[in-house]
Amino acid sequence: MSTEHESRMEKIVSLAKRRGFIFPSSEIYGGLNGVWDYGPMGVELKRNLKDFWWRRMVREREDMVGMDGAILMNRSVWKASGHENTFSDPMIDCKTCKGRFRADQIESIPCPQKPSKIVATCEGEKMDPRDFNLMFTTHVGPMADDTNKTYLRPETAQAIFVQFRNVLETSRKKLPFGIAQIGKAFRNEINPRNFIFRSREFEQMEIEYFCHPTQGLELLDRWLEERLTFYEDIGIPRSKIHVKEIPDTERAFYSLKTYDLEYEFPFGIQELEGIAYRTDYDLRQHMTQSGKPLDYFDEVSKEKFIPHVIEPSAGADRTLLALLCEAFEEEEVTSEKGEQEVRSVLHFHPRMAPVKVGVFPLLKNKPPLVDKAHEIERALRPFLSVFYDEAGAIGRRYRRQDEIGTPYCVTVDFETLGEGGPALTNTVTLRERDSMKQERISISELGEYLLKKIF
Repeated sequence: MSTEHESRMEKIVSLAKRRGFIFPSSEIYGGLNGVWDYGPMGVELKRNLKDFWWRRMVREREDMVGMDGAILMNRSVWKASGHENTFSDPMIDCKTCKGRFRADQIESIPCPQKPSKIVATCEGEKMDPRDFNLMFTTHVGPMADDTNKTYLRPETAQAIFVQFRNVLETSRKKLPFGIAQIGKAFRNEINPRNFIFRSREFEQMEIEYFCHPTQGLELLDRWLEERLTFYEDIGIPRSKIHVKEIPDTERAFYSLKTYDLEYEFPFGIQELEGIAYRTDYDLRQHMTQSGKPLDYFDEVSKEKFIPHVIEPSAGADRTLLALLCEAFEEEEVTSEKGEQEVRSVLHFHPRMAPVKVGVFPLLKNKPPLVDKAHEIERALRPFLSVFYDEAGAIGRRYRRQDEIGTPYCVTVDFETLGEGGPALTNTVTLRERDSMKQERISISELGEYLLKKIF
């Protein structure tokens, strides 16, 4: 990572903490590597992302239903899926610095003792690679023995596969159709890094789309276009997303074809989402191991078969990080005093912004202004996330909202109260984040105007 990109990433991480997006977990006790907490702004941003994904992928489609599977599952699920025996990464220990690294990443990881060098070329004495299973082990019940052993799920997909029959029968869907899920997954990563990009606890937004075996390749390409459009609609331009077709030598053995969607992060081009054609592997494995039917009967063709599956699987945390990276900008602007200053701003798409509108009285010691501002705040709050602020100069308040990505700010001033003449009475100053332009707008039209601009 270049010095410029490293500096940009450091500024994003600093802003994320300073403005309440993301905090290190358990920070007062020294933290826990690879685990993060979302603060007031972060949880709203993540909620907006997940809600919009659910709206687009489930509610606006006739061929999709949702479910919410349990984090804990019978150990047999993970045996049948292959995770218990094969869900591992190659790990290398360094005897010199006592560090542990993924063997396939040592060409890019700085040496802990000599950051100017990378692990692959430093002088540290390294052990041979060995497999390390990434699943977190736990026990169900009072006895911590092998008979009660299971795992925190490393992915959300398996719950969908094992519930396929129940969902099919209760939803009465016909192929092709999909099952969508948003949920937590856990992986004991050897080397968590790049802020929230690679962590040990994360959320997936995942679809298993079931189809006839002859439809798989065509539907895979349809889903590729569907997912690219989604990213554009949340403010990540298509030009910043690289579509990588995974070659045969790198693709999972059960996948007939896979695309990775990669984003240009400051620390490099990295995966946002995988869109995989998993064939019938998962349903066939669980059908074989459980002895329960997971096939499908087509009433029209009278054909019985095991459906094939297309899996668009996105990381909520990675997508949120991409939103932060895409939105962050530092620009030189002129202050109210005519001086040049640097403005930090998050150019979120309005539908993603944690706060949609800031509401300010021009002065906090003027009760009529404060009362009118609170009146507007109460009127908008049922429809939009609102932040009321009366502290400090109005310019400082604008800057604070810029740093959390608020697209619009409303200021109640003396003209609102009628001191500027009848034409301005019951109007407010509306300021737009990106251009910083201001206009007068009637209070009676404010709510409808904002809803149209934001959603």
